Amino acid sequence: MLVLLPPSEGKTAPPDGAPLDPAALSHPALTEQRLTVLDALAKVSAHPDAARVLGTGPGLAAEVERNTRLRTEPACPAARVYTGVLYAAAGLDALPDDGARDRASRCVRVVSGLWGVVGPDDRIPAYRLSMGVDLPGVGSLARAWRPALAAELDPVATGGLVVDCRSAAYAAAWRPPVGSSWVTVRVLREVDGRRTVVSHHAKHTRGVLTRHLLARGPEPTTPDDLLAAARELVGGPLLDAELGTSTRSHVLTLTVA
Repeated sequence: MLVLLPPSEGKTAPPDGAPLDPAALSHPALTEQRLTVLDALAKVSAHPDAARVLGTGPGLAAEVERNTRLRTEPACPAARVYTGVLYAAAGLDALPDDGARDRASRCVRVVSGLWGVVGPDDRIPAYRLSMGVDLPGVGSLARAWRPALAAELDPVATGGLVVDCRSAAYAAAWRPPVGSSWVTVRVLREVDGRRTVVSHHAKHTRGVLTRHLLARGPEPTTPDDLLAAARELVGGPLLDAELGTSTRSHVLTLTVA
């Protein structure tokens, strides 16, 4: 099982600790590309036009400025840096037992505009960069990461189950290969019999599903196994769970109240 998550927009900066060691991150084949993006981000973040290029507002000026010194900023496990609705529900930094923590280390990957992909135990600083950015010196981040992510993740995904909780911008950076069981997770909210997409509920529910998959024990290996695992949440956080198909993937639709 490979569970793909987007990074959170907001991130919690570690108050202290050793700085980033790029060579110590998982997927070391991505190190060169990571350093290229890191240096390009530092350069643009020092420019007066940084907010426009990075798509941020004036309230995020301190986070953009921090991008200029990411090599020396304190770092800590990604499970504690990434915060927000999805990560609060997933609780990757507070899983119930060693088995769940081991599954998180093996199975969970966060697709990132800066790092390409990281695991929950990888030590990173807080940063500000969306996958949707066209970064000077690099270009479209989703396009720039595709070859490296394909080389790194295709072998992991082939023949296995991919549970895709990413948003569209991050899904654009890598698509699981033919030969994998790719399931995208869609969340709908039902009110008075009408179902709609609501971002907050979608993030929270994807986090709930992620935690359940890590904590329950047996890892699903097929889309039907995943549906069965999701249906264990029906009657609690879920009203319903259904499995369908799209052009290239299965679609797990989770409905919440």
